Amino acid sequence: MSNQLNKVKELIELREEARLGGGQKAIDKQHQKGKYTARERIAMLLDEGSFEELDMFVKHRCTNFGQDKKHILGDGVVTGYGTIEGRLIYLYAQDFTVFGGSLSETMAQKICKVMDMAMKMGAPCIGLNDSGGARIQEGINALSGYAEIFQRNVMASGVIPQISGIFGPCAGGAVYSPALTDFTLMMEGTSYMFLTGPKVVKTVTGEDVTQEDLGGASVHATKSGVTHFTAETEEEGLAMIRLLLSYLPQNNMEEAPFVECDDATDRLEDSLNEIIPDNPNKAYDMHEVITRIVDHGEFLEVQPQYATNIIVGFARFNGQSVGIVANQPSSYAGVLDCNASRKGARFVRFCDAFNIPLVTLVDVPGFLPGTGQEYNAIILNGAKLMYAYCEATVPKITITLRKSYGGSHIVMSCKQLRGDLNYAWPTAEIAVMGAAGAANILFAKEAKTKEDPAKFIEDGIAEYTKLFANPYNAARYGYIDDVIEPRNTRFRIIRGLQQLQTKKLTNPAKKHGNIPL
Repeated sequence: MSNQLNKVKELIELREEARLGGGQKAIDKQHQKGKYTARERIAMLLDEGSFEELDMFVKHRCTNFGQDKKHILGDGVVTGYGTIEGRLIYLYAQDFTVFGGSLSETMAQKICKVMDMAMKMGAPCIGLNDSGGARIQEGINALSGYAEIFQRNVMASGVIPQISGIFGPCAGGAVYSPALTDFTLMMEGTSYMFLTGPKVVKTVTGEDVTQEDLGGASVHATKSGVTHFTAETEEEGLAMIRLLLSYLPQNNMEEAPFVECDDATDRLEDSLNEIIPDNPNKAYDMHEVITRIVDHGEFLEVQPQYATNIIVGFARFNGQSVGIVANQPSSYAGVLDCNASRKGARFVRFCDAFNIPLVTLVDVPGFLPGTGQEYNAIILNGAKLMYAYCEATVPKITITLRKSYGGSHIVMSCKQLRGDLNYAWPTAEIAVMGAAGAANILFAKEAKTKEDPAKFIEDGIAEYTKLFANPYNAARYGYIDDVIEPRNTRFRIIRGLQQLQTKKLTNPAKKHGNIPL
């Protein structure tokens, strides 16, 4: 055999060794936990045969605590690029079979390399996390590696879409990279995220808590809002990442992919003419409105279990990707609170960063009152949502379905926050507050002088209702561009989006604003 053939044979053997990661035993152990390996996840995520791996032969350089005796090719992370539905993406997948996926200096360098390439090429970057944290044998070198990654996360923010999949442990400093990315997905039962683990919590605070209760998928999906999506199986989770990307552009200079649509633009939804209950205090499900007006009823909801009084997510109108923000009357009457405001604000800012038009569906009675909200800075949190809408320069279409009261009317993309098209259904009530509350303030003093104070207040409520519990008063001043028939909503939104395709609006030149964090 020639020397060249020997070299080729050696290369093939080294590739086979690298693909085994921590070895067959470690792979079997991963499978026994119901988890796939890094390479198996990449194969499921990307188009078949599209993956090009980088840095397969990288080894760590640490000599502390016996580390010089054990080197594994690739050093615990698989990095490279490939395609999803034919579109270029860069990614890294941590390999738990190699040193528990712990982050070393060289692993960080591999991750930073693909992040830098994603920025140069203007393509999304996906991180699949499955790591025990920093490789403690490397000390400060591992920590500096995390900091290098975080710096790149921040520089890439608003330039290319960044998505994090949490497919195992993600603890300590490792949690900050997913927190800095645009979307995070967690696996139910097999993944967790926390800054300090149960043992440290027990030592410092005396609390007894399990990993699942401290930082499991359900906790972050419902209580903290740290994760945007959860999945029962890894196949489902990876399919969700593919679906999410289909709504997003490659970068901030491009538009989201247009999808051929055979759902009629002028499709009428007669059921919408009767969806609003006669009783203004009765709830209905805003999801029913959304699914009836978007293309084929397809809606990808973001953070569906967190702050359920507001709905955010992606859909299409005549093939065009849009972000939808909607109050949910069937959850806390659709009232805005701290969590709902933050959830809405972050989503609005993402859409604005990536040229995705915003459709806002309004039915909001106000901000949630009480010391709990005031002490948790409802003023600042409500201001975040307002700031996001004020700052957004993408096309903005707002439809008021029913209630739109006071400060909450303003923050839900009203005309004065540069709303391009503001429509209302005939059932809309646009006022400073509800008729009963207003009448009790306006007529309380005079009512005391009347023979029948209750009747006087009742008449006052009727008068206020006639004046303000309708969309025509706002339309009279041009704050509402048109009052539309509910069943025509889909058509009017599509027409509006077509008209707004050439919209040009820029904010004043500045380093950056100071959002009320």
